[in-house]
Amino acid sequence: MNILQELQYRGLIHQLTDEEGLAKKLSEEPVVLYAGFDPTADSLHIGHLLPILCLKRFQMAGHLPIALVGGGTGLIGDPSGRSTERSLNTQDVVEEWTEKLRGQLSRFLDFDSSVNPARMANNYNWLGDLNVITFLRDIGKNFSVNYMLAKDSVDSRIGNGISFTEFSYMILQAYDFMRLNSDVNCSLQVGGSDQWGNITAGLELIGKTTGNKAFGLTMPLVTKSDGSKFGKTAGGAVWLDPDKTSPYQFYQFWINTHDNDAVKFLKYFTFLPHEEIARLEAQVSESPEKREAQRVLAREVTELVHGKEATDSAIKISEVLFSGNVDTLTGREIEDAFQDVPSTEVSGEIALIDLLLAVKAAPSKRQAKQDIESGAVSLNGTKVTELDKVLQQSDLLEGKYIVIRRGKRNYYLAKFV
Repeated sequence: MNILQELQYRGLIHQLTDEEGLAKKLSEEPVVLYAGFDPTADSLHIGHLLPILCLKRFQMAGHLPIALVGGGTGLIGDPSGRSTERSLNTQDVVEEWTEKLRGQLSRFLDFDSSVNPARMANNYNWLGDLNVITFLRDIGKNFSVNYMLAKDSVDSRIGNGISFTEFSYMILQAYDFMRLNSDVNCSLQVGGSDQWGNITAGLELIGKTTGNKAFGLTMPLVTKSDGSKFGKTAGGAVWLDPDKTSPYQFYQFWINTHDNDAVKFLKYFTFLPHEEIARLEAQVSESPEKREAQRVLAREVTELVHGKEATDSAIKISEVLFSGNVDTLTGREIEDAFQDVPSTEVSGEIALIDLLLAVKAAPSKRQAKQDIESGAVSLNGTKVTELDKVLQQSDLLEGKYIVIRRGKRNYYLAKFV
């Protein structure tokens, strides 16, 4: 199966220019391709995974990917998929975020391959020195306003207004493609479906200025079957930076995938062979309660992004919380596991009843006593029924933590300082 057939099987082709021509070129020689990532935050999020993994799939098939970080276009702002103008960031901020994104991208591609090494690029290297007169005469002259207004990224903004700054973004991205085509023979750009207008503008510019043949491929917008937005949780975006979204939280996002999305996401976000995906698809149909597809999906994607050690830790936390044996967790695992539960700092020796009040596990001493006597309270995974229990240093996990559980699902975290 060639790379286009592989992408087709996985549902990763939304739009493609000249499929026959591209298939022929891919079969004849290694093709240089690129995807762009603008530094609009200090981390990539899981919405970026499709284009990142698309580059990786092409590299595994013997082609030459370029990860382009938009240090230049990040100063302008892409109107694609937005109803309002972006806030402009300072150059210092964009430079800082550019370096962080370069570090994240470097984890996914093989830059040391002796056969088809990946490359990193920053479009500020050519956009930063671009003379405005040269740009308007040599580049802008190739685009009519009518052509630009017809693009969805611009047309969708006409009603609310669009600045000349963001209106010009399409031409800047087209210039990126032209430069990469001229400098390193890059002939394919891949991106999300919202980038179709920008990608085809690049093809237009290449054709007019060099006469070279180039291609564009977009992937579908990732959606969830229930209509909710992919990549969002109650806490916001799901980031690739472990300091913004912990590996445990990342793992939990995937483990909670709906049955209707599990197989689609296995195809999108993993490199599992077709036979394994077919087996898991059958499991979803025959034994959905086992949630094997979700467990495999969560393990595969978390390991891909965060590595095996962090993934093993995330799985351990999940199993511990299910069993209640929290005393086996490390301090870092406790912090990760209970990031989203009520957390309270306490100091010195404290009676259990007062602790339940302090962490708001009980509204009154009377209720706290009833909960303890009925066996509804556990400390660090052990049920406690002593009304006069006083917490000592020996009761703390890692010398600092008490994990309180009231009932089956209500967790609270006390940090002793």
